[in-house]
Amino acid sequence: MSTDIIDQMLEAWRTNNRINLFLIDRISDEGLRCSLSTRGGRDVARQFAHMHDVRVWALQTRAKELSAGLKVFASKHSPDRNVLKSALNASCDAVGLFLTDLIGEKPKRRSFRKGWISHLSYFIAHESHHRGSILLTLKQSSHNLDQETRYAIWNWDKM
Repeated sequence: MSTDIIDQMLEAWRTNNRINLFLIDRISDEGLRCSLSTRGGRDVARQFAHMHDVRVWALQTRAKELSAGLKVFASKHSPDRNVLKSALNASCDAVGLFLTDLIGEKPKRRSFRKGWISHLSYFIAHESHHRGSILLTLKQSSHNLDQETRYAIWNWDKM
């Protein structure tokens, strides 16, 4: 596998993470606590925490040593923005190592049966789904982000 493909894959993964961080920085403290659930479902902060937790759970089952030291959030805990950003950066780095190991066919690494590209796509699709849910939650809760921010998350060349 060429290093150019690996570099592009890692850049796509890191861009996805930068979008999460970009949004976290632009959501108010009140916005982070918003939820559309009437039964105690995830608020916005918990949705970001869930993204991180899914990364960690994937590593725990597919590359256990890469999950060592990564925080898993309690189900009802809504972390603050700095804790979220730190956790997302740490799990981004670990998943980047995992994906690099998959490409390099490192022993004791399990990907989806359809391969590492499907695995990367799953991570990005999952997090994109939650970003959409977050934006809807903020809009419905009268904490809508400005148009410039909403458009910026689609400009991957600048993100």
